[in-house]
Amino acid sequence: QVQLVESGGRLVQVGGSLRLSCAASALPSSTDVMAWSRQAPGSDRLFVAAISRSAGDTYYAESVKGRFTISRDNANNTMYLQMSSLKPEDTAVYYCHAGRGTPRAFTQATPWGQGTQVTVSS
Repeated sequence: QVQLVESGGRLVQVGGSLRLSCAASALPSSTDVMAWSRQAPGSDRLFVAAISRSAGDTYYAESVKGRFTISRDNANNTMYLQMSSLKPEDTAVYYCHAGRGTPRAFTQATPWGQGTQVTVSS
């Protein structure tokens, strides 16, 4: 059974940094891409960043480009999201997921994890 477990979220000050982790297990062999999305209160879940299996290709939402870095450690089945220069609008529950395709265009192939809360306080 596919399992994605996010961790690392917490309260952080504006301008601070944070690293999120996603531990994956039983991912289908056909999944090429892992990704992060986030959902702020009262808003839709939005794409944040995605990374190819080889980690050679990444793609970011414009709102986080230059501030967030996605990476993965295939040996340990873990994906990361390094976040810096955090803003109040980054406050959200962050979810990891995986799919088939490329970081720019993929079809989700796993259920959502439980998410991890990031709160950026001014």
